[in-house]
Order: sequence, then structure tokens, then C-alpha cells
Amino acid sequence: MAAALIAAILALFSWAAPGAQAEKPTLTIGSKRFPESYILAEIAAQTAEETGEARVIRKFGLGGTAIVYRALRTDAVDLYPEYTGTILEVILQTDRRLDLKEINQKLAAKGLATGGALGFDNSYALALPETLAAELGIRKISDLKKHADIRLGLSHEFLKRKDGYPGLKKAYRLNMKNITGLDHGLAYEGLAAGTIDATDVYTTDGKLLKFNLRILEDDLLFFPDYSGVFLYRKELEKLLPKTMAALDAMAGKISRQDMIAMNAQAELKGDDFASIASNYLHAIGSAPQKPANAPSAPSRRLAVLIKEHLILTGLSLFLAVLTGVPLGVLAGRRPKLGQITLAAAGIIQTIPSLALLCFMIPIAGIGERPAVIALFLYSLLPIVRNTLTALQSIEPKLTESAAALGLSSLEQLFLIQLPLSSRSILSGIKISAVINIGTATLAALIGAGGLGEPIVTGLALNDTAIILRGAIPAALLALLVHGLFEILDLCLIPKGLRLKQM
Repeated sequence: MAAALIAAILALFSWAAPGAQAEKPTLTIGSKRFPESYILAEIAAQTAEETGEARVIRKFGLGGTAIVYRALRTDAVDLYPEYTGTILEVILQTDRRLDLKEINQKLAAKGLATGGALGFDNSYALALPETLAAELGIRKISDLKKHADIRLGLSHEFLKRKDGYPGLKKAYRLNMKNITGLDHGLAYEGLAAGTIDATDVYTTDGKLLKFNLRILEDDLLFFPDYSGVFLYRKELEKLLPKTMAALDAMAGKISRQDMIAMNAQAELKGDDFASIASNYLHAIGSAPQKPANAPSAPSRRLAVLIKEHLILTGLSLFLAVLTGVPLGVLAGRRPKLGQITLAAAGIIQTIPSLALLCFMIPIAGIGERPAVIALFLYSLLPIVRNTLTALQSIEPKLTESAAALGLSSLEQLFLIQLPLSSRSILSGIKISAVINIGTATLAALIGAGGLGEPIVTGLALNDTAIILRGAIPAALLALLVHGLFEILDLCLIPKGLRLKQM
């Protein structure tokens, strides 16, 4: 039953890719959701566009390594910026320190390849405020063994990776007592506010220019090399030879200081990623300088984001109503099936939103389709449950009277049972709609757009103003939808039923 349901949903979303209308092949470039990845992806996109060989599609801010790599393996993206250390640890899952040639030999078995090293190493490091480090006499990571009470605020990915804190703890025999997981973009503000004492940093972070931090020496040489590269599907070398040659020519052209400066432009000055990339490519002579695309007027951009958000939530809610109400009716007539249906919907509801979106990538790629499918699945439980509960609460005498009058089972359903259950069903739909609006903001992490887009970008830059551009409209939209359902309740539900259920 579940397989048939998923197949039916996928059939509804089997729309053709937009590339069918273009004469050029497409090159979909992805990025993770931190400034450096955005900038490098934009450098790759503008370099590819300069060759004129392909139509470039940008799918930036796709969450962490797990999401963007899965998108690459399922052909949802063709290329994205990555690091040699991450390739070894997460993709190849090896503890060996391989050079780039050996890495590419291993990647070839997966149909993947990298270009040459871009010229900078963005390794992990631990950092403390200079004043605290001087006070405690901490210069090396091994010095932390004497200060187990230091408050560590570490990024979630660093906390889980073998080449992050688990491996670091083992290598240095650390026994830190106070460790908190937090978003990498918030760590510097945590250090400045004094809520944490140390954090993991990247050695090309732009904020290193602003905050007076001491980067601890990796005296055991634990962290592997994290040279920046472009990771791509190997078949691109034949499909887009000019483009890939141009990207490979970027090898060695971006120094660590260059990368720090570009990150600082994004994180400290608020420059947009496209302008940063364009200016840098012009400075190194890789492309003529182009005037930065004039950003859309805030109101126009907001209208586009709201439209995308409404499409995601509206389509998923429509499918949930179309599926959930019949499932609730069926569950009411067959109690055993009802329990199974509610259990299945409940299990889906317990799956973390981001995990469910990630699970959808192998099935439907990235973008609108997997987002709508995931939101549809999340919308089912309130609708199914309210429909079933409402039908079960109808007094048996009413159905007995309807049967005595000669009404068929279907007539009883449509003339008596559903009208009597309408308010409860509408309430379930309202709950699903409001939840959907909030959950849909996560869809930006798989390239689906909507009001989550400025939230994701703002988190990457730790810019509250940008975050609020998405968060406030999403909250207002939820309130508006709630109000519209209250109006529908007044217009569609007979007064007698409303009074009865008050």
C-alpha cells in the first residue's frame, strides 16, 4: 500500500526538467550552506558561463556534506566545491592520507573526479579568545588536557565526524566536560559574548580578521589536508570539455589569504556572493569584469519567495487532503486498517524534517518535487486522525436512522457522516497547513526555494536582518492562513454544528 502511494505521488510530480526547452546542455552547480562554499560555487558558475558551453543552474545552500553529496550521486547536481579531507573522511571513508592523484583514482570507481587543488587549505582548527588563551597559557591543542572545564561550542558536523571532535578527543586524550553543539555561523558571536570559551574554526574564515582569536597549534598533526577542489561527475569531462578545462585552469589560483579576504567581504561587509566572485575572477584575469547584477527590489524578491512558498505548501496540502480524508474514511470503516494507517502516519511525523527531505533526494532529486513529497507526508497525520475521530464520534442512532430510511452506505457518508464531521476535518486541514508553512522553510536546504532561502543564507552569514526577511513573512503567512481557515469555518460549517462543537 505504501509503495503504491509513493508511486502515485511520484507520478504526479514527473514534470520534465526545464532544460528540455534549451538548446544547450545544463550544468547544475551546488554548494553547501556556508559563505566560502557559496563563493567558490559562484566562481565555478561564472567561469562555466564564460565558456558559453552550457546553461548554468545554481542550486546553492544545500545543507551539509551528506545532502550535497547525495545530490551529486543522484545527478541532481553536477559539481560542487569540496575539500580533500572531507572526500577522504566522508566520501571515500578512509583513514589513509592520500594525495590528489590517489584520491581521483578512488573516486573514478564512483564515476566522480576532482579538478586540481585550487590553491588554499581550509583545515579545521580550534580557537580561543586571545585574552583567555594568554590567561590560561594555552597555545596547543594538547594544552586543553589541563583545562577540562573550558566551555567548547562546536559545530554539529565537527561533533560527528571522525576527523572532527571524536578523532581529536581520541588523538589528544581530551576529556572536556562542557561541550555544546551549535551552528558554525553563531560560534564567533558566542565567543564574543562569553557564552563559550572555544570553538572549531576553518582556517580561511573571514571572521578571523575581526575577532582577536588564538588558533591552537595542532601539535600532533591530527587534522588532514583540506585543499579546496571542485568535485564533479567524471562524465562532464566528455560532455563539457571547454567548461571543465576552464575550471581545471583555476588550480593554484586561490591562495589562503585570497579566500580569507573573500570570506570577509561576505561575512563582514555583507557583499553578495556573485559580486565577490566576479571581482576576484577579473582581478586574476580569468574573466572580464561584469557589472554585478542589480538585485531585485526587496518587495519583488519577497513576492517571488512567497509565491514559491505557497506553491510548496499549497500543492502538498492539496495532495494531503486528497489522500488523507479518504484514508480517514477507510480507516473508520475498517478498524484494523485504521490503526495501521494512523501508526504509519505517526511514524512519518516522528522523522526529523531535514532527514525526511534528505531521504527524498535519491527518489526525486532536489528542488520542488522532493520538498512537496516530504511536506505531503508530514501533512497526513492531522487530516487522517481528525477525519477518523470525527467519524467515530457520530452517534450510532443517526446512522441507524439513515439506514432505516433506505440510504445506501455512500449516501450516508456524503449526506450525513461527512457533513457532521466537516468541522473536525477542516480543523485537521488547518493544523496541517500551519505546520506546513513552518516546515517548508527547511526545503531551501534541498534547493526548493521559498521563504527558507533568506533564512539559510542569513544563518550562513550570521546576519539577523537576512534571517528575518524569511522568518517574519513565514510567521505572518502562517497567521494569515490560520485566519483564512477561521473564515472558512464560519462560511462553510452550519451554525448548528459550530454551536454543538463549542
